[in-house]
This record gives sequence, C-alpha cells and structure tokens, in this order.
Amino acid sequence: MNQQTEDLKEESLVSHLIELRSRLIKAGSAVLVLFVCLAPFADFVFSQIAMPLMNQLPEGSTMIATQVASPFLTPFKTTIFAALFLAMPVVLFQMWSFAAPGLYENEKKFAIPLMISSVLLFYSGALFAYWVVFPLMFSFFTSAAPEGVSVMTDISSYLDFVLVLFFAFGMAFEVPIATVILVWSGLASVERLAASRAYVLLGAFTIGMLITPPDVISQTLLAVPVYLLYECGILLSRLLVKKNKEEKETDESSINP
Repeated sequence: MNQQTEDLKEESLVSHLIELRSRLIKAGSAVLVLFVCLAPFADFVFSQIAMPLMNQLPEGSTMIATQVASPFLTPFKTTIFAALFLAMPVVLFQMWSFAAPGLYENEKKFAIPLMISSVLLFYSGALFAYWVVFPLMFSFFTSAAPEGVSVMTDISSYLDFVLVLFFAFGMAFEVPIATVILVWSGLASVERLAASRAYVLLGAFTIGMLITPPDVISQTLLAVPVYLLYECGILLSRLLVKKNKEEKETDESSINP
C-alpha cells in the first residue's frame, strides 16, 4: 500500500514536471518567434527606445558607443527585451494554464480578471514612463548640463537605465493588484489599508527616491501615480468585500429559506 502511494506521488510529480516543461517551451517559443520577427528591425527598435532622449539632446549632440561591440550588442539586447515585453501575455497565460488545475472554481473566477488587469497595468506603467516620465526627465538632465559640457550618452548605459525605469514603473502600477490580493487572502482588511495611507505616501516617495534619478520630477511622477493607484486598490477591495458578503448572504438564505 505504501509502495503504491509512493508510486502515485512519483507519477504525479513527473507529470507536473512534464507539464511545466511544456509550458516553459511554449512561453520560450513565443519570445523566440517575436525576437526572430523583430531582429531585422533591431536598429529601428532601439531608435524608438532612444527617441525620448534624442528629442531632448542639444543640436549637434548624438549618442555614442564607448565599447567595441556596443553598436551590435545594444540593439540586439533591446530586441530581446522588446520580444519579452510583447510576449508577456503569452508567458502569463502559460503560467496560468499550469496553475489553473489546482485552483477552485471561485479562485479561477477571481484569478482570470486579476491576471488580465496585471498585464494591462504593467503595460500602462511602462507606457507612462515612455510617454510622460522620459521626456520630462531627459529634458531636465540635458538642460542641467554645465556650460561647456556636451551631452553624449553611451547607448549601452542608456539602455540599462531605461530598462530599470520600465520595470520600476511597470511594477509600481501593480499596486491595485497587490492591494486586492492582500484583502482577498485575508492578510489585511480594507480599514487597515485605508488607515495606512500616510505610510504608503511616504513609502512611495521613498521608493521613488531610491529607484529613480535624483530629480524631483521623476520621483514625483512615480510616487503620485502609486498613491492614486493605491486609492483605486482600496476602492476595488471595498467592492470585492461587499460582493463576497452579498454572495455569502445569498448562499445562507438559499440553505436556510
């Protein structure tokens, strides 16, 4: 009997590992296909990423490559991250497909909109950084250069810089998701989250100070949306609690007419 139980556990583990490998292959294949499609346009992709800085450079200034392989490797690296960025819905869907069989029906109903919202919020954060934060920030940096100093940014350093900000703003925009999960899991109540507003505002500016450049503009442009999204998360959590309460009352009334 014990041997049969161990065999079943081993078979279950092997089947889960096979399923995980299949999902990882599918997710990796999506990234690879997008990379192959984008590779011929690597220079164009990098030029679009560099556009916020290029538009703010003084006349006659250009970006430079200080390493021998940078003119090739930097657009190549940009294309890889662009492919991963575009393939994120497929990657998350594969993760969801792997985890879904272990969830209850009510958890599946909650997780699907949560996953979709998470993707949209991450994209919104990255686009907000590109269209709003980068132009203001690079305008400040280029105008703050001392007299006689030519602003010529290294392309590799620029890419590393903007990738960090893309990720930072994308994750910062996930605050409503984190708030709803805390309430849904029972780790925090809506009232407790509402009472922590002042700490969240202070924490948002502290995080902005740590992960953004040392200027007030970029720090404020990260902290203010984070706080507003926190308020949205509290509002959504109130609606979730109210809905769960109504469903519970409906179930009790149907059991005890």
